[in-house]
Amino acid sequence: MKKKTLYAAILFLATAIAQAQDYPIPVLENDEPMATGAFSPNWESLRQYQVPEWFRDAKFGIWAHWGPQCVEGSGDWMAREMYMEGNSKYQYHLEHYGHPSEVGFKDILPLFKAEHWTPDELVKFYKEECGARYFFALGNHHDNFDLWNSKYQEWNSQNIGPHKDILDGWANAAKKAGLPFGISFHADHAWTWYEPARRFDLKGEKRGVKYDGWLTKEDGYKLNSDGTEKWWKGLDPQKLYQQDHDFSEGTWDNRSIHNQWGWQNGAARPSQEFVTNFYNRTLDAINRYNPDLLYFDVTVLPFYPISDAGMKIATHMYNHSAALHQGKNQAVVFGKILEEDMKDALVWDVERGAPNQIMPRPWQCCNCIGNWHYDQSVYERNGYKSAATIAKLLIDVVSKNGNMLLSVPLRADGTPDEKELAIMKEFGAWMKVNGEAIYKTRPWQIFGEGPIANADIKINDQGFNDGQYSKAGSEEIRFTQTGKALYVAALAWPKDKTIRVKSLSDGSTLYPASIKSVELLGFGKVKFQRTPDALIVTLPEKSLNNIMPILKIKK
Repeated sequence: MKKKTLYAAILFLATAIAQAQDYPIPVLENDEPMATGAFSPNWESLRQYQVPEWFRDAKFGIWAHWGPQCVEGSGDWMAREMYMEGNSKYQYHLEHYGHPSEVGFKDILPLFKAEHWTPDELVKFYKEECGARYFFALGNHHDNFDLWNSKYQEWNSQNIGPHKDILDGWANAAKKAGLPFGISFHADHAWTWYEPARRFDLKGEKRGVKYDGWLTKEDGYKLNSDGTEKWWKGLDPQKLYQQDHDFSEGTWDNRSIHNQWGWQNGAARPSQEFVTNFYNRTLDAINRYNPDLLYFDVTVLPFYPISDAGMKIATHMYNHSAALHQGKNQAVVFGKILEEDMKDALVWDVERGAPNQIMPRPWQCCNCIGNWHYDQSVYERNGYKSAATIAKLLIDVVSKNGNMLLSVPLRADGTPDEKELAIMKEFGAWMKVNGEAIYKTRPWQIFGEGPIANADIKINDQGFNDGQYSKAGSEEIRFTQTGKALYVAALAWPKDKTIRVKSLSDGSTLYPASIKSVELLGFGKVKFQRTPDALIVTLPEKSLNNIMPILKIKK
């Protein structure tokens, strides 16, 4: 059978199967076959999944959300917003780099050098000084640039910019440090995310001049105005921008993408070639770097429910992990905005927030010390989360059966700034003393008490309610436990040096046993009395840190 005829037969069969499963855009597996094993790409099979104990014990991870969008230091989504006339990122790009018709995001890529990046030192710091128990790296962002020597994307960090396989460096560093390794993939939304690259100014001297999102490979062979060749000669800009398609509805409305994130409400439907390319790239990275965790910035899974690509990626990850671990899947795959039964198949991720209850299944909050990509303005206005805020968010999440993944953005050269380092060192010092109330713990009968614990706090879309929890004071209490002790965290040091825990009052049905000792972690035993209203604990006159106290209760 000729190759074209065989390909047509495969396409016909895949299309028929996908349509039968209500997937109008079936992924093709002829380049990267999905791993087979105990799991199959359907919800019934994926709900066999069991969250590995190592993840439940780890509780805290650090994420290097780092790539070429850090070059300009203007924050997250700059590769999209630099094409939005009047936007602050557009204005910054215009003033410092040039007009987007002449200097587009493709031209920022060579400026991403990673010249001071030391992955071994960074990951060691995250583990030993910050208390991380797993580590995440960015594989690609919505900017569609692969941070490894990608087989299926010519716009990658080996060919352009650092001329390094970034994922390989991170993966090896995590292995040396003994940390589980995660990769996040975001490029599945480049299809609609880059649509502003095909706009043009509506006013000014360049009104009507198209931005560079229209460029093709052929344009790279045309000489510059000074007679020199273009640096990107031989590369196809459309493999980066992915704009050879009809616009989404409301494409000039900068907010419309948020209503179309799940490929609904008029989002331009991605092609089978684009979907399969993302699938191939993701499997390529899984097979090369053997990650323990996968994160997708999507509703449920990539291209769900219009394609089976995401389902097959999750299935591949689970079967691939089982093949590496004597038949036992040890992998974690995260999904956002999940229906309840989907939470049996994937680990639910909440962005910058938390549910206000103990969840029956393990979950994760992904959060950031500042902006997702490096933002110089956050640095200049001292806008980073404090060590105390990070600790508050962490203990709140852990008390509800969750883990927290914290992004600490790096500058384009591969280094954190001195303010980030100081915050993480302060937080890490607190973790060294109080980590026993975090690691390997499980929720107690209730997660906490206090005005915030008792409030009706809603999750906004996929999260975005963490501002509620960062305001917590000393009257806000959170609980965790092990088989040997109950831990009680007051989310700030009380001014009167007294912690009152109503849930541990004399006669409480939540804790009917007697209390033999109360210890302040990092200090030792402290005085307490148990009244019908509360357990009342007297703290030492001098606070041990600037974060919060944690008590260890023993029967």
